[in-house]
Amino acid sequence: MDTKSPVLPAAPTRLAEGVAVPVLAAISVSHLLNDLIQSLLPAIYPILKETFRLDFAQIGLLTLTFQLTASLLQPLVGMATDKRPQPFSLVVGMGFTLVGLLILSRAGSFPVLLLAAALIGMGSSVFHPESSRVARMASGGRHGLAQSVFQVGGNAGTAIGPLLAAFIVVPMGQSSIAWFSAVALLAMIILFNVERWYQARLVDMRAKPRAVEVRSPHTRARVAVSITILMLLVFSKNFYTASITSYFTFYLISKFQVSVQDAQLHLFIFLGAIAAGTMLGGPIGDRIGRKYVIWISILGVLPFTLALPYANLFWTGILSVLIGVILASAFSAILVYATELVPGRVGMVAGLFFGLSFGMGGLGAAVLGQLADWTSIETVYYVCSFLPAIGLLTYFLPNERPKALTA
Repeated sequence: MDTKSPVLPAAPTRLAEGVAVPVLAAISVSHLLNDLIQSLLPAIYPILKETFRLDFAQIGLLTLTFQLTASLLQPLVGMATDKRPQPFSLVVGMGFTLVGLLILSRAGSFPVLLLAAALIGMGSSVFHPESSRVARMASGGRHGLAQSVFQVGGNAGTAIGPLLAAFIVVPMGQSSIAWFSAVALLAMIILFNVERWYQARLVDMRAKPRAVEVRSPHTRARVAVSITILMLLVFSKNFYTASITSYFTFYLISKFQVSVQDAQLHLFIFLGAIAAGTMLGGPIGDRIGRKYVIWISILGVLPFTLALPYANLFWTGILSVLIGVILASAFSAILVYATELVPGRVGMVAGLFFGLSFGMGGLGAAVLGQLADWTSIETVYYVCSFLPAIGLLTYFLPNERPKALTA
């Protein structure tokens, strides 16, 4: 892995002085709208399962299709935009999402559902690498804070999606998904204005004196091992999260005989806990170091995941909130830690880890769907309860805290 950045243009002085709050707020709201749309697909799985008579393996394949188009393209988009940033690609990516939404609202067969899922995933693959770069540029050097603000927008959108699905799509049917195209249009308007700021900053940066090369403080071997460990930690986090986002409603309906709407409200509460937890990881990591946050957020959730399969409905709700808050604090810390290991490669690292995040979620959904068909939905949660033990690998990450890069 290349741990040496190319010669980078110096950051504008005002970026170093403080956080560009309006831009950071706008990109966070855009992330909220983007992920709200994306979360509609898993939220309406019970409707699609009944309408198209799908089994759990087909539900998993839907998630896999969405996640793979989102994950495989993201590192490629990130590497390309590291070399040549494309400010207006954000609007184009949201356009893919909008088309996918409209197709999803009119789909009449399983292959068409797969096409809609693929298009929504493609929109995500374009959005995340470039929007992460914008968040970092607007951070004023407070990279953990900026990444958390950016992430909390996405997680809030992911939480709101199932709630809207419960009160709009469930009672009104599949065709009502088309109404959410207005959300995509609003996101495109916001992103157009963000991209104007982004373009102006790029022009400003190119006019500044060129800075010296920035190198990682670690050897290439150490960086490669550390990135591998971070990927395994993301695997643990997202494989477990996939068991909740794709199958929690089915689990609650099967085990506790709750209604579809009640199950979706429980999913909303869990996703809301994730949104709240996301805000913690970045700022705390800025203060005490990323590694400590990673320790706590991955390994610290293990007692609660082990208890979840044995809990009644009340304690299932409580444990899901604790799991969501603690586990969500990991990703911002992991992503900033990784960008500091490989300075000057923000797009590539963001694309790699966002892509891995989506890919592991999709793979997890497919594997767990097959497991549920072979055994039972309850077995999924017994198996997944041990995944956070992978957090023990955090011990092998470098103890020293790399210097943050302001560009």
